Amino acid sequence: MHTWEKVSVFLFLSAALAPFIAEWVFIRKFAASRKTAKHGGNILLIKGAICTHIIAVIWTAFLLYALFIEPYWIEIKTISIETEKLSAATLRVVQISDMHCEEKARNEKRVVAIINGLSPDVIVFTGDSLGTADGLTLFKETMNSLKAKIGKYAVRGNFDIGGWSRLDIFVGTGFELLNQNTVFLEKDGEKFCVSGLSCDNPAGLNSLLKGIPKDCFSIFLYHYSDLAEDMGGGNVDLYLSGHTHGGQVALPFYGAIITLSKFGKKYEAGMYKIGDMILYVNRGIGLEAPPAPKVRFFARPEITVFEIRPRK
Repeated sequence: MHTWEKVSVFLFLSAALAPFIAEWVFIRKFAASRKTAKHGGNILLIKGAICTHIIAVIWTAFLLYALFIEPYWIEIKTISIETEKLSAATLRVVQISDMHCEEKARNEKRVVAIINGLSPDVIVFTGDSLGTADGLTLFKETMNSLKAKIGKYAVRGNFDIGGWSRLDIFVGTGFELLNQNTVFLEKDGEKFCVSGLSCDNPAGLNSLLKGIPKDCFSIFLYHYSDLAEDMGGGNVDLYLSGHTHGGQVALPFYGAIITLSKFGKKYEAGMYKIGDMILYVNRGIGLEAPPAPKVRFFARPEITVFEIRPRK
């Protein structure tokens, strides 16, 4: 965790806890005044106390929203991309990331309904499948239920190569797992390709890039955005990643409080243009495993739809 992230978390928690600590102080003083034979006016009704009450109520409303509303409020984002590498075919690619499935379902059924309703050509998953080992069955059922006209492809995230490396996570999901390899696909007589790296294999990037033809529209999958500035002259048109959750907790005008990214807030969420390449950082579907709080605030779960078509 970067120093700025530690400072951001400290300042945020301090601001969040301050009104409740002040409430506790006012209540203690009020209780103490009730025990005396003579006391003045109600300390809970002075201006400072009333302001504290209002702020505490607002923070409580924010907390309830972050716990019970936003984690279930999926945003469908559509990104249009024009390319000279296609002359007639149009592609619909749907990205999901960071499912973090647990035994109890959260957004999984809605994800299946939404994505299948979009009739995608290709579905890609950019890593972090489980929040707990008990979520394996739900993850497999969810991913296997997703339907794509051409294919489904995935890469491993840090959770997949960490705590869940002993599990056959992607077996039975219908997703082809990519790691330092490229699959060549076709629609309406035109070729495009999807490449991927496991997040524990960044050293495989150079050899992977050598196998991608210059005239082929290329989609690259990697859990982190960390390789975005290392692509050199490699033929990657669309780099898809996840990991940051958009901070999972973000603030208006400031954005993510914490990203756990090599680049900090530089690529915290959304679309970025790096030379001729588009980088997209998906906010994910699920929630970080404990001890992280099970909340989302200004960082809604996300399904991203890429409409890729010939340049006019």
